Amino acid sequence: MTGFRFWIPGIIVCMMAQIPFSHIQCQDAQWLGPNRNGVFKDTLLLQQWPADGPEMLFATAGIGKGFSSAVATKDRIYATGIKDTLEYLTCLDHTGKILWQKPYGRCWVKSYPDARCTPTVDGDRVYVLCGVDHLVCINALTGAEIWSVDIHKVYNSNWDMFGVSESILLVDDKVIVTPAGETTTVIALDKMTGKLVWKSESLHAHRSNMSPIVIDHVGKKYIITATQTHMLGVDAVDGKILWTYHYNFLDKNGDNSTIFTNSPVYKDSCLWISDGWDVKSVMLQIAPDGKSVTEKFSDHTFDNQNHGVVLIDSFLYGSNFTGRTTGKWVCMNWKTGEITWIADFHSKGPILSADGMLYCYDEKGGNMALVKADPKEFKITSTFQVKYGTGPHWAHPSIYYGMLLVRHGDYLVAYKIRE
Repeated sequence: MTGFRFWIPGIIVCMMAQIPFSHIQCQDAQWLGPNRNGVFKDTLLLQQWPADGPEMLFATAGIGKGFSSAVATKDRIYATGIKDTLEYLTCLDHTGKILWQKPYGRCWVKSYPDARCTPTVDGDRVYVLCGVDHLVCINALTGAEIWSVDIHKVYNSNWDMFGVSESILLVDDKVIVTPAGETTTVIALDKMTGKLVWKSESLHAHRSNMSPIVIDHVGKKYIITATQTHMLGVDAVDGKILWTYHYNFLDKNGDNSTIFTNSPVYKDSCLWISDGWDVKSVMLQIAPDGKSVTEKFSDHTFDNQNHGVVLIDSFLYGSNFTGRTTGKWVCMNWKTGEITWIADFHSKGPILSADGMLYCYDEKGGNMALVKADPKEFKITSTFQVKYGTGPHWAHPSIYYGMLLVRHGDYLVAYKIRE
């Protein structure tokens, strides 16, 4: 990278020599962070907060209602939300000032209509998908539309009772979407143009509410995604469906017994699936050739509803489901399935991790706990309460550039968690 820096009192200015914006950013700003696993890269973070919580940098209203997360680049923050019947992408600076808002499609208007797609930022482009499957690529600086595809119209997607909840996955130069339906199951589009690269066979299924991940398994890339009932392993090169695993069994009326919401976790050729509602969680072992899976073990204690888990040093952390509005916090040994502790902190909720610490977020009251990632005990070092916004605290918080970003309803709140 070429260029030079000079000082103005209190400001560092960096003059870049003919380097496009897309070359000085990365794909860290996406669902569940850099690796889509809830573990964020920030370091030198506070290991304990002041008695009344970390310093609040801003609380900005007007981003629209949503359950999606906020993401940030070095100088911008992006979040989605609904206003009336439209979904909007909001761009803010790091002071919380709204720079622009761009409508990108109609929202889902039935069960839980709030925006659920977390933006995916790749250089000078942001990718968003609305509740009725309209995919849009937007200029990250200006908010101008670059290209769009009506996934429902072109690829005949098939929704369930919650519409579309998917956050876009990028794999190399491809945008990955799981429309399901009668003509295909998974598609890959060129990230620059939206043109079709490949599409998989149809499994004649409905959409799940899960966002896919990409794994590197024995030196090869695979996409892990889901339909309403099955987890899928897909060849990232050509879209061939290599295996399916039947996880969600529908009742006699065709309704869910659980809801595929959590992106799975991968480590050492194994895949962890958990989606709450008193349904077993499962550890799958993926064959070396990536073409089949076997069940390694299952667990009925750590059934995580829609809040996600984090994997730190071979231990899984998160909350479980004891009722529609209740749950405890759990640690499990990744290798053996042993539950090492069960703890109380208000109710179940989202979890994330950074710099060796867990951030446990109570879905009912918005209480946030800072907890050392320790498989031997659940020890809270600090707590505070998020007091802005309305509705359940279901949006996953995120950590970028020393900021803890908490989205609650129409509000985005940022806290300073680095000295």
